Amino acid sequence: MKQFLVIIILVVFGCKNSNEVQPVEEIEPIESIETDLEIYDFEGLKPFLNQEDDKIHVVNFWATWCAPCVKELPYFETVNRNYADKNVEVLLVSLDFPRQYDTKLKPFLKKEQLNSKVICFDDIDQNTWIPAIDKDWSGAIPATLIYKNGKRKFYEGSFTMENLEAELKNFLN
Repeated sequence: MKQFLVIIILVVFGCKNSNEVQPVEEIEPIESIETDLEIYDFEGLKPFLNQEDDKIHVVNFWATWCAPCVKELPYFETVNRNYADKNVEVLLVSLDFPRQYDTKLKPFLKKEQLNSKVICFDDIDQNTWIPAIDKDWSGAIPATLIYKNGKRKFYEGSFTMENLEAELKNFLN
């Protein structure tokens, strides 16, 4: 009973109630696994979806078990490499199952040597975060959000390199 009381006291007094949006650099992942995987819940992911700077943000939701996702990853790597000087930032959000981080995701990342930033998303409340990312998103992947300041566009489905560059150019102009 004393342990329960201590936990409640820590939760009540340890919680910070702030409406202030923190810069992405200050947000801590839920946990970090030995190979530097950053794992976020939806609250931790939100700042990555709403940065107000002069960069074009390309946020791709994918998983190693999704063949169309894996097929299009090289296109995002090309964008990351070829458009970095045009202020384009690519973020790859893995929706792999946490129990498969060690057996599937980490070996995949090591083998592919992705240069784009990769984070893991682990939040079971799909009914909250899917419509919060885009009201029309069914939850299917691959899915991509491209935004710059107030302009946002969400794409459910795979890209070809040509399609991805065409959509990106809409944000470059």
